[in-house]
Amino acid sequence: MQQLAKLRWQCRRGTKELDFLLLRYLDSGYMLADDEEKALFVELLALEDDHLISTLLGDLDVMIAAMKILVEKIRAQ
Repeated sequence: MQQLAKLRWQCRRGTKELDFLLLRYLDSGYMLADDEEKALFVELLALEDDHLISTLLGDLDVMIAAMKILVEKIRAQ
């Protein structure tokens, strides 16, 4: 549970769009994800805000197939 609280804190970015997308995925998709997807989510949270928002809103193309699937899941939630 402590890791989930840490992730929730990392999802709070101060931008409505990022907060909404990240927290929605954390609440509804993260617990159902396999270990690989959970690791990718942590990797995604390590991105700088400007890069993260560009990635999640579709301005930047994601090259790694597994990350692309995760980004699409986050957008679709």
